[in-house]
Amino acid sequence: MTYDRSNVFARILRGEIPCDKVYEDEHVLAFRDIRPQAPTHVLVIPKGSYVSFEDFSEKASEAEIIAFVRALGQVARSEGASEGGWRLLANNGADARQEVPHLHVHLFAGRDLGPMLSRL
Repeated sequence: MTYDRSNVFARILRGEIPCDKVYEDEHVLAFRDIRPQAPTHVLVIPKGSYVSFEDFSEKASEAEIIAFVRALGQVARSEGASEGGWRLLANNGADARQEVPHLHVHLFAGRDLGPMLSRL
């Protein structure tokens, strides 16, 4: 999957599409999902043009990587997710059904999220 500069997250980062911002710093933006799958459903994205975790881990600076990891914890705390627990989900590639070619992590919380995967 190649990076598509017209993807929805790139457009949000450029300010072409609005978002319900939860967190932002120099390297990271977090915002509420427009079709939430849990009471708390936040998307956390790096501001750089990275398609996947493989791409990010290979090309991102240490500052970007640290900021991304710290943002995940900050968002969980600010959303009140720490007490009951929370889940991260990142779909990387076609078999994982990644829809937007920009690295993003879904942070879910606010209810029992059930088992991660059904048995195959």
